[in-house]
Amino acid sequence: MVQNGADKAQHHGKTPLRLSVGVLTASDTRNQQTDASGKLVREMLAAAGHQVSYYAVVPDDPQAIRKAVSEQLPKLAALIVTGGTGISARDSTPEALAPLFDKELPGFGELFRMLSYAEVGPAAFLSRAIAGVSGGRLLVALPGSPRACRLALEKLVLPELSHAAQLLELPCR
Repeated sequence: MVQNGADKAQHHGKTPLRLSVGVLTASDTRNQQTDASGKLVREMLAAAGHQVSYYAVVPDDPQAIRKAVSEQLPKLAALIVTGGTGISARDSTPEALAPLFDKELPGFGELFRMLSYAEVGPAAFLSRAIAGVSGGRLLVALPGSPRACRLALEKLVLPELSHAAQLLELPCR
């Protein structure tokens, strides 16, 4: 089926929706005052017209991450988690989130690593950034660096957030 321009724009999320989004930072070393990535993500979401309805910093611990996500995600259209996606012993965000996914979105991590490669070279393969759908809500896990968060939001999350919300039939504000 060929779509006309207006139909195609609406289908691909070009009609911006104002969504209620949360930001969760998983870190053993940051707090709300020193969390540069969480601050950047909140600012970028707000600048795109979304409402940041939840923000917290939790330890990089699977139970703490899973508890915060499980409590907050049902109240939101989407939740972006920063931190804990690397390969160090304490990085546990993917393990915390994977059991919550109804549907994993493997293309997110693949595209993020491809885009990261252009900026940081082969170190990009050390990222375990992931995304999926949990309880009909979008759940995205990004690395903890501000540079990585900016890249993911600019190139992937913000351009498709409204489209994903439309496909999931999420409430907008």
